[in-house]
Amino acid sequence: MKKIPKHSEARPRGLDQMSPKEIVAALDRYVVGQKAAKKAVAIAVRNRIRRQKLDEEMAEEVAPKNIIMIGSTGVGKTEIAKRLARMANSPFMKVEATKFTEVGYVGRDVESMVRDLAEIAVDMVRAEKILEIEEKAERNAEERLLDVLLAAAPGTPVDDKNLESGKDLQRIEEMREKLRKQLRNGRLDNRLIEIDVREHALPPVSFQVFEGPGMEEFQFNIRDMISGMIDGKAKKRRMPVSEAVDYIMQEEEQKLIDMDMVVRTAMNLVEQSGIIFLDEIDKIAGRESGHGPDVSREGVQRDILPIVEGTNVITRYGMIRTDHILFIAAGAFHSTKPTDLIPELQGRFPVRVELNPLGEEEFVRILQEPKNALIRQYTALLATEGLRLRFTADGIREIARLACQVNENTENIGARRLHTIVEALLEDISFEGKQRRIKYVRINAEYVRKKLGSIARDKDLSRYIL
Repeated sequence: MKKIPKHSEARPRGLDQMSPKEIVAALDRYVVGQKAAKKAVAIAVRNRIRRQKLDEEMAEEVAPKNIIMIGSTGVGKTEIAKRLARMANSPFMKVEATKFTEVGYVGRDVESMVRDLAEIAVDMVRAEKILEIEEKAERNAEERLLDVLLAAAPGTPVDDKNLESGKDLQRIEEMREKLRKQLRNGRLDNRLIEIDVREHALPPVSFQVFEGPGMEEFQFNIRDMISGMIDGKAKKRRMPVSEAVDYIMQEEEQKLIDMDMVVRTAMNLVEQSGIIFLDEIDKIAGRESGHGPDVSREGVQRDILPIVEGTNVITRYGMIRTDHILFIAAGAFHSTKPTDLIPELQGRFPVRVELNPLGEEEFVRILQEPKNALIRQYTALLATEGLRLRFTADGIREIARLACQVNENTENIGARRLHTIVEALLEDISFEGKQRRIKYVRINAEYVRKKLGSIARDKDLSRYIL
């Protein structure tokens, strides 16, 4: 039987055994430098684990230590929060604070970030449950496929009155085992079979209803409302066995998964371990001046405040308390400062940490040290087409130097500049791919200068190309 593609692997659950120092060491594998920020988030996450070991009365009183990260773009703010969430197996939601100022007075309802976090948690828990029942679902799907194949096989005595005889039963079992071997070897992948397929006539479209002042925003899902009318219908379809496997596997997974338990687990995960990353919070910093965008900014701050303080949010899965969700805010704060936020919101972010700008030395380390280092990614990508890249030490340093130079001459976008530099550097090699005659490419300082030196020196060109 053709193997079904694996679902995303469940994230590790060993964070409760790690000290803050070990958490920082784990973050070091992906993010270079920024020790102060890593230390702050490691302590915040460890305090959550400590809280879970308290008695219920005391645990209820311990509030999360929300964090504001201060630093320009490309210094690692988002990456730290994202990696931490993965390590903690926590539902993670990134949202730009500016999206709440886009329409009218306060823009989109701020509670939508909690609803989105709930959706993420349900998908995450469901994927983990699918991993747990995958083998059983695959066995069930195989048996269903064999039933269909056996019924369609010529010479099967399905209508014989003497079917109960031992001879006929043995013959059917022999045919079944023969088909099983062929199915597992992939020899039946192209055979056409007819199966019952449930029709989904409408896509999962959602709409929103806005009531008068003081009313909640409710989101209704059309699929949920008329699922009984649509999902009950089935029609016969002919398709190859390889395609039928996917349909049958999905149905078997749905049968084996207890969605009520998935929802309960996900909601508890959101309330106890959820992380919301509020990016660009500096863009809504500002006090009310009576006119202009400042009114909208302070309005957004006051709408975010109860979510951060702790409130109940209605979702399609039930009520969620936000008291113990960890909020990590981030912003460059070039033209504003954290004290420009309203005092009530400032008080809900007791931890402030400043991230350092990245220089040439940090860029050299970023290119080499992280597990997902950029040059490792490109080396692996081009190796799939038989090309061998070798970045020398002086070549890596030259890439870092050019990235710093372009950041100084144009807009400083931090480590993201490395992506534009390396992409431009390897453009011709990537374009030629497996058609390139010379399969070995040595990227040294001379090669980098030859490819990018003139562009980096020309401010006008580098502004548009790098």
